[in-house]
Amino acid sequence: MSEVLREIGMIARAFDSISNIEFKELELTKGQYLYLVRICEQPGIIQEKLAEMIKVDRTTAARAIAKLELQGLIEKRSDPDNRKIKKLYPTAKGEEVYPFLKREADYSDQTALAGLSGEEIETLYKLLKRVRRNVEQDWEYVKKGNKRSY
Repeated sequence: MSEVLREIGMIARAFDSISNIEFKELELTKGQYLYLVRICEQPGIIQEKLAEMIKVDRTTAARAIAKLELQGLIEKRSDPDNRKIKKLYPTAKGEEVYPFLKREADYSDQTALAGLSGEEIETLYKLLKRVRRNVEQDWEYVKKGNKRSY
């Protein structure tokens, strides 16, 4: 078995753990900061698109979004053309928190990529995007209720 995915998993869990500790004072835990960052970066995004972007199911996204809304960090607004569609926007409080989250993300990038050349970073990025696309095919398949054949 390849150790590559284990390494990726360890990196992701380490950063997730760090973020949960550092964002505790903001009462952002269990990856909620990911949702807030994406909403700040793409105001007006719909919940389904956000869930797809973060690679979580709709129920998980709904819970995180409800908590962020309860905390006053985001708000849902009806689409003027289709009242059934709810778009997500950061509140003033959410926008106030965003620069701190962005600084942490930038710092984490610098830390993780320290010692790599620009070319190595670009190669790593391209390879990881390919890996993600491969995984997305299975993710889409399984999320529709199918089972993978091993």
